[in-house]
Amino acid sequence: MGEVQQKVRVELGKDSYEIIIGRNLQGELQEFVKGAGFSQKALLLTDSKVGKIYGEKVCHWLKEAGLEAALVTVPAGESSKSLEVAETVYTECIKAGLDRKSPVFALGGGVVGDLAGFIAATYMRGVPFVQLPTSLLAQVDSSVGGKVAVNHALGKNLIGAFYQPKAVFMDLEMMETLPPREISTGLGEVVKYGLIYDADFFSYLENQVEEILALEHGSLSYIIARCCEIKAAVVSEDEKEAGLRRILNFGHTIGHAIEKETGYARYNHGEAVAIGMVGAVRLSISLGLLPEEVLPRTEKLLQALNLPIRAEGCTVDKMYEDIFHDKKTVGGKVTWVLLAAVGKTVCKSDVSEKDVREAMAYCLI
Repeated sequence: MGEVQQKVRVELGKDSYEIIIGRNLQGELQEFVKGAGFSQKALLLTDSKVGKIYGEKVCHWLKEAGLEAALVTVPAGESSKSLEVAETVYTECIKAGLDRKSPVFALGGGVVGDLAGFIAATYMRGVPFVQLPTSLLAQVDSSVGGKVAVNHALGKNLIGAFYQPKAVFMDLEMMETLPPREISTGLGEVVKYGLIYDADFFSYLENQVEEILALEHGSLSYIIARCCEIKAAVVSEDEKEAGLRRILNFGHTIGHAIEKETGYARYNHGEAVAIGMVGAVRLSISLGLLPEEVLPRTEKLLQALNLPIRAEGCTVDKMYEDIFHDKKTVGGKVTWVLLAAVGKTVCKSDVSEKDVREAMAYCLI
């Protein structure tokens, strides 16, 4: 068996599940599969980058556990989160003879997780779903909480569902093949958890930059587990985003606008969120909610983790327009997640256009 370093339970009543974090988790995955009551046919969805390295290997693991898994590979990148790509995957599900107890496994980053989860939620009105996230971003963010979706030409994640996995296996060995930029992408979301929920964790990150960037196993499993614990605590209180869960969107309102304005090509998600968090911290300070010293601390930590703190190629006018197309905007009002202190959020939907524009201008080059 592998080396399990941490387990985090996501409490959602009958939809509760475990996140297993460790190294070489083949044995744990196989044991889970054997006891899960799945049909024999399965789908393993991956992308062109991850699939090259791990696709056949994981398929073989599943085969040893008694599953006949069809390996389906989609092109790497955000463009695969579409109804067109989903359509091709449904075709593969039908061709492979998947039934209502056939599991869908997501092997890859957030795009694969979102797409596979969307397929699992909708194929035959819902089949079992298991996450095998390979990127740090997916491990600390998108693989926990059960939000699954595809994009539409007019906006990200507009077509989707809340659909919980049966289990999540995070194999730290798979992270060793991640490019450095992908590590930093995940660290953008990691910093977010400290800012919105846990001041001690934020300080830990400030003090452990070198160990984290070196992918030191102790630091890595600790930060992944802590982020999962925070997200699990928030999600178990508010699964369908009625209130508390909104705090997870800190930095995302401006971040999504930056992604859209740069055609989802210049910045990846964690980088855009990093810049968005700088904007949100600046907005919190200008509204008199937050001490000024939090801004230089945030910027310094993000830069130390190789994340950008200013965006190029955007205009305030366009970004201001974008925030009203965000799915979190209700009745034409944007709810801003802001900070009252490191580790303490406050939501406001009465922020003036002038203050928002100033904060946006601050985080642009």
